[in-house]
Amino acid sequence: MLINENSISFDSYEKMAEYYFECVDTKPFNAYYERPATLSLLPSVAGKKVLDAGCAAGWYSKWLLDNGAKVIAIDFSPSMIEMTRKRIGEKADIRRADLNEPLNFIEDKSIDVIVSSLTLHYIKDWELVMAEFNRILQPSGSLVFSVHHPFMDFTHFNRENYFLTEIIEDEWETNVGKVKVQFYRRPLCKIISPVIDAGFIIEKLIEPMPTEKFKQLHPKVYERLTRKPQFIFLRARKK
Repeated sequence: MLINENSISFDSYEKMAEYYFECVDTKPFNAYYERPATLSLLPSVAGKKVLDAGCAAGWYSKWLLDNGAKVIAIDFSPSMIEMTRKRIGEKADIRRADLNEPLNFIEDKSIDVIVSSLTLHYIKDWELVMAEFNRILQPSGSLVFSVHHPFMDFTHFNRENYFLTEIIEDEWETNVGKVKVQFYRRPLCKIISPVIDAGFIIEKLIEPMPTEKFKQLHPKVYERLTRKPQFIFLRARKK
């Protein structure tokens, strides 16, 4: 599979695949901040066909399977795909795919729910991916996703023009050392408008608090998150 010219952080996620598999299940930002919020937005998935769009090491794919869903799991990183298979075997339809490209292998109106956890901020232009999500969803199907909060990216990285969509480079501490990661920072309107323009109705938008478990593990970071949001979460419904 060719990598789209707008795809970023491919090498970073190839390096971090084992780290995600070994550590991300209990990493506080994921386990005690992002996941509780995303799961709170999901409808019942029992008997539903669900796309895990940006499956990484497969945590959501396993949760979806455990809760009775039929799962298609996609990621652009072959190493992440390998980690998902390591976690769930062949219980899901696991494919390598880039969300910068059409999802031609998924039929129109064949998906009931799409969940995309902390993935879409790696996509420069959302018009195609939102159009594809709308195409493959059943009428009244649900789209649930989390992304970096525009306020956090703008202030933390000291950007000058809030209204730009631009690449940000960060450095993450992992069990394999520091890894440089790139993602796109964008204003709130560039998160909301592509969803609406693609034909979705936004049902809920949340900026949640971290859990008490997060507070126990990292009280100082917990206090920061109660004042400055890290992620933003959205549930939309296809018209």
